Amino acid sequence: MTIAVIDYGMGNLRSVARALLEVGARDVVVTDDPAQVAGAERVVFPGQGAVRDCMSALHQHELIDGLSQAIATRPFLGICMGMQALMTRSEENQGVDALGHFTGRVRHFGALTANHTGLKIPHMGWNQVKQSRPHPLWRGIADGERFYFVHSYFVEPEQADITLGTSEYGAEFAAAIGAENVVATQFHPEKSQQPGLRLLENFLSWDGNGCS
Repeated sequence: MTIAVIDYGMGNLRSVARALLEVGARDVVVTDDPAQVAGAERVVFPGQGAVRDCMSALHQHELIDGLSQAIATRPFLGICMGMQALMTRSEENQGVDALGHFTGRVRHFGALTANHTGLKIPHMGWNQVKQSRPHPLWRGIADGERFYFVHSYFVEPEQADITLGTSEYGAEFAAAIGAENVVATQFHPEKSQQPGLRLLENFLSWDGNGCS
C-alpha cells in the first residue's frame, strides 16, 4: 500500500512520514509529483502556516488537480493546514479561496480569544479533544484524550455533522472533521505521542467508510 505525503514546501513532512512508518506503513513517499499522488492508495496532506501561502504553493507545484482527485477517490487525511485548506474560504488577507471540499470558512483565533486574558495566539500546546461522534479514526482512543496543536486559525464548517471532534481555546472549535473518505485534524497526530500514533494507525487500516 503506497501512502503519498504531499510535499508543497510547508511543514515538517519527514516527521509525518516517520510516524506513518512507525505504525506499520511500508511504502511512504514524500512527494510533489502529481503522478505519484495520483497513483497512491492513500494520501496525507500535512502542513503549517496560512491558507494563502498553502494555496499558492499548491498551484506552483501543480498539485491542485491531483489533490482534488485524491480527495474524491481514496482515504485522505489532512493535518493542520491540510484541514484548513479543505474549506471554502479563509478570512486572512481580506479573504482567500481554498479547495472548497467542505463548505465553511477559516477564521483567526482573535475571534475566540478577544474576551479572554492570557490566551496567546498562536494556540500552541496540548489540548483535550472531545469526540463529537463515533468514527474509525477514534478507535482505541479515549474521549477527551490530549493532542498537540500549533495554529493561529481555526475551521468553522457550515455543516455541523462533519465535525468529528472539538477542543476549546477561548471557545469551542472544530479539532477534527470528516465525511465519506476524507478526514482531517487541526492537531498534529505525528507530534501527539501514543494517541496520535494510534490515530495514524487507524487511518492506515481505515477503508474510507465514514461509519463507526
